[in-house]
Amino acid sequence: MDLSIIIPAFEEEESLPELAEEIRSVCRSEGWSFEVWFVDDGSRDGTWETIERLHNEDPRMAGIRLRRNYGKSAALAAGFERAKGRYVATLDADLQDDPRELPGLVAKLEEGYDLVSGWKRERQDPLSKTIPSKFFNTVTRVVTGVRLHDFNCGLKVYRREVVKNLTLYGELHRYIPVLANWEGFDRITEKEVSHRPRRHGTTKFGLERFIRGFLDLISVLFLTRWAARPMHFFGGFGTLSFVTGFLISLYLTLDKIIYGNYLGDRPLLLLGLLLMLLGAQLFSTGLLGEMIISRRMEDDGAFEVQETREPIVREAA
Repeated sequence: MDLSIIIPAFEEEESLPELAEEIRSVCRSEGWSFEVWFVDDGSRDGTWETIERLHNEDPRMAGIRLRRNYGKSAALAAGFERAKGRYVATLDADLQDDPRELPGLVAKLEEGYDLVSGWKRERQDPLSKTIPSKFFNTVTRVVTGVRLHDFNCGLKVYRREVVKNLTLYGELHRYIPVLANWEGFDRITEKEVSHRPRRHGTTKFGLERFIRGFLDLISVLFLTRWAARPMHFFGGFGTLSFVTGFLISLYLTLDKIIYGNYLGDRPLLLLGLLLMLLGAQLFSTGLLGEMIISRRMEDDGAFEVQETREPIVREAA
């Protein structure tokens, strides 16, 4: 199969029939064999009934119904698990992502990239969404080193092996390019895509998603940089804290011995002791993390082999 298309949907019953027809038209013109996975993320309207009707009309339109609203990351993960296509594409269900952009994205993928992300340079959204999004994308680009302009664009295409190696939960769908890069799929690029105004319903996202987004950014940074070596993170801060507290305590001790100054009413003494205790706790946390990671590596392995070239042994003449 050429292409699997994953579409998370939350209360988008009006949009799905039109989106399905647009996808059929594009895939027909490209001569692609394809499947579409609509993932109903706990909708309370007629979204699931619409998906069932689309499936009955065209078996290539498949559906997954989640028991409740788990969020976009869970919906994508459910679709990725079932995708069978050589390439995997994702679109939002609200018709703002144009399926006619898929051929251009797939063409970039066939140049040798692992992941091609859409870039909505001209967004058809209010300023309350576009301005925070620009700030969010700039910060993410700087702190992760992944050079994309639009991390949260729903329109992306991947090689199948990329999505099969991703672990998504919470709100981590915003950072799929970062997670893919960490897994070794570092051939990542972007392509400008058109962005259409919403035709039906209302947006399901509020400003609170940007707060959650930055909290998730901290999680992603830790997962991609320190998850396999927690002692370097916690131990580094713990050592710095302990040494600073020890030097403060040493200074106060010498001050007491040499000059006889009273220490009981000096806040600096409490600061030194606090820093030493905090350092010991951080160091212990890092040590426990190392023990957990060591056990996990024994069970699951520390690395994944991409390919091998076996030796060819010839008998001596």
